[in-house]
Parts: sequence; C-alpha cells; structure tokens
Amino acid sequence: MIPTLLGVTLIVFFIINLAPGSPIEQKIQQLKFSGMGNAGGGGGMDSRSGERGSAISSEVIEALKKQYGFDKPVHIRYLLWLKNLSHLNFGDSFTYGDSVISVIVSKFPVSLQFGVTSLLLSYVVCVLLGVFKAIRNGGQFDMISSVLLFALYSIPSFMLAIVLIQFVAGGNYLEWFPIGGLLSDNYDDLTWTGKLWDRLHHFILPLVCYMIGSFTVLTMLMKNSLLDEIKKDYIRTARAKGLSEKVVYLKHALRNALIPIVTGLGGFLSVFFAGSLLLEVIFRLDGIGLMSYQAVLERDYNVIMGSVFMQSVLMLVGNLLSDIAYVMVDPRIDFS
Repeated sequence: MIPTLLGVTLIVFFIINLAPGSPIEQKIQQLKFSGMGNAGGGGGMDSRSGERGSAISSEVIEALKKQYGFDKPVHIRYLLWLKNLSHLNFGDSFTYGDSVISVIVSKFPVSLQFGVTSLLLSYVVCVLLGVFKAIRNGGQFDMISSVLLFALYSIPSFMLAIVLIQFVAGGNYLEWFPIGGLLSDNYDDLTWTGKLWDRLHHFILPLVCYMIGSFTVLTMLMKNSLLDEIKKDYIRTARAKGLSEKVVYLKHALRNALIPIVTGLGGFLSVFFAGSLLLEVIFRLDGIGLMSYQAVLERDYNVIMGSVFMQSVLMLVGNLLSDIAYVMVDPRIDFS
C-alpha cells in the first residue's frame, strides 16, 4: 500500500507541475487584468493601446515564485510536500485562501450524504432484487425488470438529470421537485418536520441520478452469481436431502453468491469523496466533484494533491477491507 501510495502521489505531482498554466502564470494574468501592469517597474503607457503597460516586473515574478514555493526545483518541492505530509499539512489553497484540509472538509457534507445513501440503498435493494430475479429466473418479473434495468443503464446519469428536471422539476410539465440546491430559501423559517421534508424533497432527484450507474450492474451481478451457485454439486446435495428451495437459496447458496458482491464493499470508503462534476453543476451542489474540477482549472496544486492523496488512501484501505471481507464470507480463502 505504501509504495503504491507514493507512486500515485509522485506521478500526479510531476504531471500537474509539468502541465502548462502554473499558479504563477494564473496570478500574473490576474495582475495584468487588474491594471497592475509593470508592478514595481514604473508602469509606462503602451504606445499601441494607450493603456498602462501590462508587463510584470521580474521582482514581482520572483516574489510570487517564492510565495508559492516555485523558486525550488520540482523534485525538491515534492520532497518538501512529503515532509509536510508527515505532519498532515497539505498547505494552503491558492484559490480559497484557506488550508487544504478546511477546503476539503467544507465540501464533505454534500458528497458524503449522497455517497453514503446511494451506497446503502444500492446494495440493499440490488441484493434483494438480484436474489428475487434469480429465484424467478426466466419468469415474467425477471424479463420485465431486466428490460427496465438495462434501459436505465443505457441512460447517462447527467442526461437523466436533465430529463428529470425538464419533466418533473422545471415547471414545463410537472413541478413535483425543486430544480436544484439542497435547501429552500425559507429553510430557516420551517418547522423541524418541514426542514426534514425540504431536505428529502431536494435530495430525491440527485440521489436517483447518483444511483443509476451502479444499480443495474449490482443487481445482475447478484442474480448471475446466485444462478451459478445453484448449479453446483453441494446445492444438488442439499436438494436431495429434501430441503426447501427457500433454505437452499438463502442458507446455502446466498453466502457463496455474495463473494463477488463483497468485492465492491471495500469501496464504501470512497463515498467520502463521492462527487460528480456534471451532477453537481446541474443540481447546483457544492461538493467534491466541483471542487476538484475548479482546482484543476485554477491550477490549485495543493488542493489537487490533497484530494488525490486522500482518495488514494481510501481506495487502498478499501481494497484491504475487501480482502478481509473475502475471508469473512468464505473462510476457505487464504491470502497467506
């Protein structure tokens, strides 16, 4: 895990530092547009435009490099970043003017609530639906539900968001849900029951769009895994003993069928950074996805590195927990 984490941070650090458009260039452009051209250099008139010159003096550029830490070679900056990381110091955001930790934590509530809710609902509903589809395999319910699931799977989440807003939230057809945001303008004036309903009312449409991507995959994975298990010899033996189909499916086959599902459970830690740029823009949600996109646009290196590091740690720990879950579900698995 540790070499992998170092490798990820090393590659990302060098890529973003080698990409054109550093924070220094961004700051210089801001100074030029703000009329502070020739700062420290007298600021003469531009003969072509008649405006004050827009050149930035070398003293100002050197001061900016020192301020942002770009007066050192890139490999030295990476070593300094690792040193600060040992103290859990990711530096300050160039854009927000606050510590990276504070910026990321401020975006947690939006992404976390959608991530946790969509994960729990997806696994609970998909496992139950997958089991029922396996039991009714080839039946009318199985066929109809499969058509609906694959129809939903073919729709991109952002496109579904646009359609839902157009038909049930925009007022053009129906106005059952608010268009975007998490709270109404009069939220503070509502009773506690009104506040609860207001949150749920704003929550439903984005949640549906967050879940649509994994819903079909998990359901069909659960169904197919269970169908594969009931074809094995130990299931035939259980049936030969006169056990009911309910006991055969739920007691004997289900536990082994859950092994492929457990693979994704370790990813539950990633819900802390669950974010979708398009959905957050469409529904006006200020979450991790929008923060990461803006950090890339603004070349906010500290925010980018802090976000990448935290997501990498959560991904690696999640993989470790998946391995542990494997053993808990099937003690025959041995990683030693």
